[in-house]
Amino acid sequence: MSDIAIKVENLSKQYRLGTVGTGTLSHDLNRFWAKVRGKEDPYLQIGHVNDRTTKGESDYVWALKDINFEVKKGEILGIIGKNGAGKSTLLKILSRVTSPTTGLIKMNGRVGSLLEVGTGFHPELTGRENIFLNGAILGMRKWEIQKKLDEIVDFSGCEKYLDTPVKRYSSGMTVRLGFAVAAHLEPEILIVDEVLAVGDAEFQKKCIGKMQDVSRNDGRTILFVSHNMESLRSICSKGILVSNGKLDHPLSGIDSCIDEYLRTFRGAGEFKSICTENIDILSIEVLNDYNSKKILIGDSLKIIFKVDVKEDVKSLEFAFGMNSVRRGCVTTVRKTLDFRKGSYLLSFQLKDIILAADSYVLNLGLSIFGQNILYLPEVFGFFIEPVLQAGLVLSKSKVSEGVFLNEFDFIKEELLK
Repeated sequence: MSDIAIKVENLSKQYRLGTVGTGTLSHDLNRFWAKVRGKEDPYLQIGHVNDRTTKGESDYVWALKDINFEVKKGEILGIIGKNGAGKSTLLKILSRVTSPTTGLIKMNGRVGSLLEVGTGFHPELTGRENIFLNGAILGMRKWEIQKKLDEIVDFSGCEKYLDTPVKRYSSGMTVRLGFAVAAHLEPEILIVDEVLAVGDAEFQKKCIGKMQDVSRNDGRTILFVSHNMESLRSICSKGILVSNGKLDHPLSGIDSCIDEYLRTFRGAGEFKSICTENIDILSIEVLNDYNSKKILIGDSLKIIFKVDVKEDVKSLEFAFGMNSVRRGCVTTVRKTLDFRKGSYLLSFQLKDIILAADSYVLNLGLSIFGQNILYLPEVFGFFIEPVLQAGLVLSKSKVSEGVFLNEFDFIKEELLK
């Protein structure tokens, strides 16, 4: 274990759905009787796989099941997976926020973590006081924290607000200070969830550079969760792919892990209807100009939603974002509509854009008069294929990455019943 920072063996986490606590009195008595007889907890034998899209027959679900991996000192491990796959649960267990149901974790060194905006901060304390509080939690002496204080404040860019209570910080400021504290107070193991997406592009670049620096120069181990494949590819040496609470792809090189993740989107296109109080989304299609689902570089994109409106609705904002799985956000489209009760086809044709060959996902959001009624990330996936021309594979876009589109043609067609 001398060169191993983290070793995880047969790690599992079970949750009970629908209620807080362990369940009924009979469940507690059954657990107690099993323990008295030296038997295993009887409720560990039941439970469904962690698939958020289906309703199981059991009240128990395995958020994680039989996870095994190890990370060497100085490595940066990327943890990849769709929303709800179990990534954050894994990080919370490693950060000792919650305990595993079964399994063993061995960790060498102090752990610093940034799991969500404001992790480890007391909202009533100032930024300065929270720096000293976090350092004390990590086991550092006051003079050690004081020595790092100027460096932390400079990195965060929050000097003006250092003596203001954290509850008055914006989410971006909180993340800035949180990452600065986590990275500079010298934990041997740094755990970072996808909170960096809250920060601006300049700060994200700064954080990635800092993680590379502390890993290479200080030999610290980093666990990094992100949906931005380019960030993962640029800083991580190894990766694991989590799906439905299990390791779909064991510990391997980050490129191999990302390629396996992208393959899960290439056959995407299945969609289950989504129901809200006002409107049902019945189907989603992404087609080219010839109404084919096979989309090549250079094809125009037509995104079609079939919806069923249950009652008259005014000022419904229909919004969707398109993310490249490798590169992050490509475009966001918004349209405010009035509906009468009935069924409709909503067709958005994106203009003047040529995307790279890659896997893409749609994030869907609905709001009425500014009040959100639905948000679903990664609700639909599709793939743009490279073009074979004169023996060469054309896979790069002619448009710079990170395009924000305002131009699109829209058709609203009412369907007769």
